[in-house]
Amino acid sequence: MSFDDQLPPKTRLLRAAAELLASSDGSPVSTRQITKLAGVTAPTLYHHFGDKEGLFDAVVAAGFEEYVAGERDFSPSGEPLEDVKRMWDNHVQFGLTQPHLYLVMFGNIRPESRPAIVADAESLLEEMLSKAAIAGQINVPPREAARSILAANVGVTLMLIAEPLEDRNLELSTMTRDSMIFAVSTDTARGAAADDSGKSSVVVAAIALNAALQASHSDQLSSSELKLFLEWLHRISSSS
Repeated sequence: MSFDDQLPPKTRLLRAAAELLASSDGSPVSTRQITKLAGVTAPTLYHHFGDKEGLFDAVVAAGFEEYVAGERDFSPSGEPLEDVKRMWDNHVQFGLTQPHLYLVMFGNIRPESRPAIVADAESLLEEMLSKAAIAGQINVPPREAARSILAANVGVTLMLIAEPLEDRNLELSTMTRDSMIFAVSTDTARGAAADDSGKSSVVVAAIALNAALQASHSDQLSSSELKLFLEWLHRISSSS
């Protein structure tokens, strides 16, 4: 099998590499496998990418550019947690429409080796959750919320990719999404027992102030004063 000869050789190489990496189960992928599937010669690969590793780097870079475009391709609604829901849905849709690429980006995980792509995806989500924190809408720090939500988002997407098309139930995604957002939102704090309500409100306020200070780059405090103040806020916002 090879890709459509009408496609540019560079595109065929990217698609072939993505498909082979996704289906390799961690086994090495050879230059010969890639060029055979792409229907090109080895010198063509070297011309466009320098070497095989350069091609693999380009596969991940192209995938992340497409992923970021999907994550940012909407106008903010003014409701940060609603935008987080849309980011979740975009993530799942990207994985289901580009499964081979998604598996290269998020599925090739090695023990004690955190891919840069995961850190970058967390940063995108953390940006939106910081807005929610400033608005007092979450009860955990944005970074912790981003890590928890992305972990669930990736897990659900990988599970749906693995299922036969006719058996996919997107309600699983919706249910998990809403549960994760509820878990980090101030709806949870509002439902706390009466004797915890004061503590919960203090934690939410500390999280909001922490996020606002870090976003505003305030010059009203010296760097040492700001560092100490942020440390105090972090202790409060991290309290159970």
